Amino acid sequence: MLRQEHTDLAIFHGLSPEQIAAFSPYLEEVRLASGQAIFAQGQPASFLYILLWGEVVVRYKPYDGPALTVARILPGDVFGWSSALGREVYTSAAEAVCDGGAYRIQTSNLHHLCDSNPEAGGILLERLASVIAERLRNTHSSILALLSQGVDRKGGCLNHGGAK
Repeated sequence: MLRQEHTDLAIFHGLSPEQIAAFSPYLEEVRLASGQAIFAQGQPASFLYILLWGEVVVRYKPYDGPALTVARILPGDVFGWSSALGREVYTSAAEAVCDGGAYRIQTSNLHHLCDSNPEAGGILLERLASVIAERLRNTHSSILALLSQGVDRKGGCLNHGGAK
């Protein structure tokens, strides 16, 4: 249930009080303990999360190397969006860096909400698209930095390839 003090989160901007009220019954507040695995890579993608307080890291483990931290989630950020994308499993893992709290919405409830309240659902999907696009831009920079460390130890490629 959405508490009044959380209605100012970015994900809810542009929603009317009635639309926010439509979301509220579907939101479950969960506590996160420091070091807690919130979900594992490959686990069924059942929930979308909105971090209320604390910090979460999202890690991707390629089959041929160590896990890479691809995102740091701060209060107001959304994570676990594999569920919203219709993926069967999470493509990354999420772990609480410190004690915190989050709202989570079950994937089936998210679909029901979008079906029953298309205007509010459309606004929510627009917010999710923005979050995902920003995260992908940030991930691109992180991956480029990792590649430059692992491949271009003398600085040659990045100095000649146009990427800085």
